[in-house]
Amino acid sequence: MDENKVIIITGGASGIGREAAYLLAEAGNAIVVADFNEEGAKETASNIEAQGGKAATFKVDVSKAEEVEAMVDFAVDTFGTLNGIFNNAGIGLVKPLLEMDPASYHKVIDVDQHSVYYGIYYGAKKMVELGAKGTIVNTASIYGSMAAKGSFNYNAAKAAVVMMSRSGALELAEHGIRVVGVAPGFIDTPILGEDEEMKKALSALHMHNKLIQPEKVASVVKFLFSEEAAAINGSTVAVDDGFLSFK
Repeated sequence: MDENKVIIITGGASGIGREAAYLLAEAGNAIVVADFNEEGAKETASNIEAQGGKAATFKVDVSKAEEVEAMVDFAVDTFGTLNGIFNNAGIGLVKPLLEMDPASYHKVIDVDQHSVYYGIYYGAKKMVELGAKGTIVNTASIYGSMAAKGSFNYNAAKAAVVMMSRSGALELAEHGIRVVGVAPGFIDTPILGEDEEMKKALSALHMHNKLIQPEKVASVVKFLFSEEAAAINGSTVAVDDGFLSFK
């Protein structure tokens, strides 16, 4: 892949974001590790620097437009330009629909949907201002294309991410900016909790009967940022080990 790019990764303190930061830094890119979890972000950046890479951290609440705008400005002030954003930060909040009050609904929508718009909007505006071509990758989900009980808000947000990736790609192509999505299946991270029976049941929904490791998604993200993926634009790539085919 092309080296010496500047890429912002939200949710970079752990999981898919952290693994993507490692892989993209290893390829020679400067990484802004952005997360509300400041200590986790610093750990990711420190590990990158220990391997000879370039990284900086930015504490951000991605649900706030002004903080995402400041994050983009920080990346340019720190590294001189901006070539990519991985809009990856997200949360889940499982509740039956009839118990999902407006506050519960908006909590997930603000982080999982609105933050992606902010990242696309402020990131693309800055790239156009700088005359920099680039790539924006958005984390959707298998639940962006199928329904699940208890996930009305999450389903809505991730479906919106799929469409924002398509619409963003259409509008930004003339500026040399690609917009794509990645839709993970169930990933082996602490967010799944400690219920081993539930993990076993989720594992069985994948072809290899196990949860997907975050680095498997990160490797696809790395590819999507590369010139080898130049013909992928507006699409959302499922990294689900067959989940959507077998479900």
